[in-house]
Amino acid sequence: MRLEEIYEPIAGELVEVEGVISSSIHDGGNETILELGDYLLSSPGKRTRPALVILCERAARGGAASENGRVLIETAAVVELMHMSSLIHDDVLDGAVMRHGKASMNAKWGNEVSIAFGDYVYAKAFELIGRSGSKDVFACLSEAIRLMCEGELGHVCRRGHFDMARGDYIGMLEKKTASFFGACCQLGVIVGGDKGEVRRVLGEFGFNLGMAFQIVDDCKDLMGEEELLGKKAGQDVLAGDVTLPVLLLFESAGESEQAELKRLLKSGANGEGFRRIRELALGSEALSESKEMARHYLGLAKEQLGVLAESAYKESLVCLADYITEMRF
Repeated sequence: MRLEEIYEPIAGELVEVEGVISSSIHDGGNETILELGDYLLSSPGKRTRPALVILCERAARGGAASENGRVLIETAAVVELMHMSSLIHDDVLDGAVMRHGKASMNAKWGNEVSIAFGDYVYAKAFELIGRSGSKDVFACLSEAIRLMCEGELGHVCRRGHFDMARGDYIGMLEKKTASFFGACCQLGVIVGGDKGEVRRVLGEFGFNLGMAFQIVDDCKDLMGEEELLGKKAGQDVLAGDVTLPVLLLFESAGESEQAELKRLLKSGANGEGFRRIRELALGSEALSESKEMARHYLGLAKEQLGVLAESAYKESLVCLADYITEMRF
């Protein structure tokens, strides 16, 4: 199923979200900000996070819209602005040269401009949060951002530690990715007026979906092709980031293979080196075990949706979960 079909029940709302994102970035901006903003918005990405906010609000209410329509749109825009800001900063940290099939902002304008603009986008998100007037919305987002920053900091500080314990890696994923996915789903429920069991259940759905998403992303980084990824294959591995398939490869490798892996990874693993890492991964159980873990988390996510009444929005949540964790490589 194509993304456009999955988003069909909320297509109008996503158009509104796009308008809020654009006006927020361009509002009162100088010439440089307008140029940077136009470049950023020219490659919009999948808009997964705002879609989760809106779909969860509608699915939690059995398909009925709440009276907080404008707050919902602005909250959905907030999570996308925060995500966009984090990607700009991530590309600086990773030394990435491509994003969404074109030059990354840091490759085009340099690290200093990229960091400052990423901060600007983040600030615009907080302006929007202030409009909601909801302490629950602010508290949910603040906790998710704190956890995301803790996870990213741990991720960066442990670059090159390819022999870390699996539990430590899972803990980083929970903070870095899963917590924000879970918050997006909870935010929709909060805006819709539900603070009880449905909020917890959809938070669990988003959390487990985020875990599956990140594991699949790890696999795609190692095995994907540039045309599908929209960025350089092996970008995370080449930056020294610990990813699940590489971690599992270390666990299963003998001493000589571990020594070879460390040598390849520490040298940047360009060209033939990266192809050798792929070769070792294909000859091991690392990829199949990673895929199995992703399927496990995806299954846990879908289980949570059983409490919801049937609706087009619930169906879109199921289809979106399948779409973003599809393993094509």
